[in-house]
Amino acid sequence: MNARRHGRVAIVRVAQRRAALDRSPRMTEVHGGTAPRFRGVRDAFARLFAEHGEVGAAVAVRHRGELVVDLWAGLADRDGGRPWQRDTAALVFSSTKGVTAVLLHVLAERGEIDLDAPVAAYWPDFAAEGKGALTVRDALAHRAGVPVVDRALTLEQVLAWDPVVEAIAAQRPVWPPGTRHGYHVRTYGWIAGELVRRVTGRRFGDAVARELAAPLALELWVGLPEAEEPRVATLLPPPPIADPKARALFDKLAGPGTLTGRALTGPSDLFHYDTMWNRRALRAAEMPSSNGIATARALATLYGALVSEVDGVRLLRPETVAAACHPRSEGPDAVLILPSRFGTGFMLPPTLSTAAPGGAFGHAGAGGSLGFADPAAQIGFGYVMNAMGSALTGDPRATSLVEAVYACLR
Repeated sequence: MNARRHGRVAIVRVAQRRAALDRSPRMTEVHGGTAPRFRGVRDAFARLFAEHGEVGAAVAVRHRGELVVDLWAGLADRDGGRPWQRDTAALVFSSTKGVTAVLLHVLAERGEIDLDAPVAAYWPDFAAEGKGALTVRDALAHRAGVPVVDRALTLEQVLAWDPVVEAIAAQRPVWPPGTRHGYHVRTYGWIAGELVRRVTGRRFGDAVARELAAPLALELWVGLPEAEEPRVATLLPPPPIADPKARALFDKLAGPGTLTGRALTGPSDLFHYDTMWNRRALRAAEMPSSNGIATARALATLYGALVSEVDGVRLLRPETVAAACHPRSEGPDAVLILPSRFGTGFMLPPTLSTAAPGGAFGHAGAGGSLGFADPAAQIGFGYVMNAMGSALTGDPRATSLVEAVYACLR
């Protein structure tokens, strides 16, 4: 073989080896640390990148108030190559609802709002069309009967707050309020958020900052300040449903015109799980059901402070937590395709997570994020990521991390 041919063969072989490496799972460097007892969570977290296609993510755990897991890895911006850092925050979608519920319980414990009083006691216009008797507690348990917004609205009107809450107040309910439950994908947040505004006199995001974020130094916002934009991970939409039969079934059950579809994409079919959520306007608005931005550490600390003392702060009394965890809605869901189970504002197992034990409470978000507390084990857990999964509930990445936490506690 002459030298020129030998050189071409060598180049081809090098290219083949590189292609093989590109196709094989790469080890992603995991940053941060764990307490010795929780090293198994690090292993489970590393597997997300090797086996589940994770792009960028973080997980944190508080145990008896102490931060025992604080890990991050991957890319905050895949296209730009920006690495995920310790202070990278991510959009957590409906995990925001858990934050909203915590705030309402803090206000209730101080006597600023009575969860068993009618919503209309604080928001008189809400009594229209037969909604006058609905209690705050039932509204937080997805029993209000207004899971969709009927009025046609522009995106600017929705993000401006007042037009959408006025539409909800004036609307006729889909079912008699309090008689059944159905997941209020976005309207949950506007109902709860308007109650917060009326009893505190503050914008919702300001109330979160003052009552929750400041006492615990949380990297958590509902209505992101512009100065914090550079730290936010770029969201990657979920992959489309590949199986034609599965796609057809989903369209039948949750397509345009169905109650499920209208709830998932409403108001006015404005919201889809795509790159729209990377826009400044979506991050800056206050949507207490949908657009919280947080680190995993913030979620773990928030939930940890509900079941134990964290840095001298405990947000709620045990009896308040016990009442919040009592099931208020369970069984067939009038909106979701699957049955669901809720306490007062919080998801409960198995809706929360099939790996979380009974007694745990918190909230998952579209695409995979999860925050929860376990009073018995005194656990606060947070997981955030930027590559959305396609599971409607029970993202396998979050499930594997929760399983790892409890394996470490055995």
